[in-house]
Amino acid sequence: MQLTEIRINLCATSHEPVVARHGHGSRLRAFCSLTFDNTFVIRDVKLIEGNDGLFLAMPSRKLSDHCPDCGEKNHLRARYCNQCGGRLNEDRYLQYRQGNGTTRLKLHADVAHPINARCRQQVEKRVVDAYWFEVQRSKLPGYVPPSLDHEDFDIYDSSLSAPARALPVEGLQQVGAVH
Repeated sequence: MQLTEIRINLCATSHEPVVARHGHGSRLRAFCSLTFDNTFVIRDVKLIEGNDGLFLAMPSRKLSDHCPDCGEKNHLRARYCNQCGGRLNEDRYLQYRQGNGTTRLKLHADVAHPINARCRQQVEKRVVDAYWFEVQRSKLPGYVPPSLDHEDFDIYDSSLSAPARALPVEGLQQVGAVH
């Protein structure tokens, strides 16, 4: 599979450095939409500034377990059951530690993700390049931020052409991403 299109929607302060590393200021830099082989889309990919630079956070879902009384699924941090209203053990999430129990808690699971490190690195590099390209575009007069909403129209209606804001990955290589 080839990554054929990357759409980047910058967050308000995406090009500014994080002011403080301890909760004051957002690390979220952009939301991304990735298209593979012009046929498969992964949305809600987040580009986040971590301690070691930018990284991709794939779309995820909250992990859940079942109410011991009625069997309804509830998020691991829920205090009460969504179905019966019964009180849930607030410490039950502790059983979902990664590794030997001393590492961080696992409260979310990726919905879609690369299978190996090589694939993740390739996708991440392409997205980071597209991000810096979009940051440069955002500095131009008349820049209109792309919207990732209503993307389904270009997929399901072939009579509609792809929006001008959609930049194919090949376009980045021709124009050259700025770092």
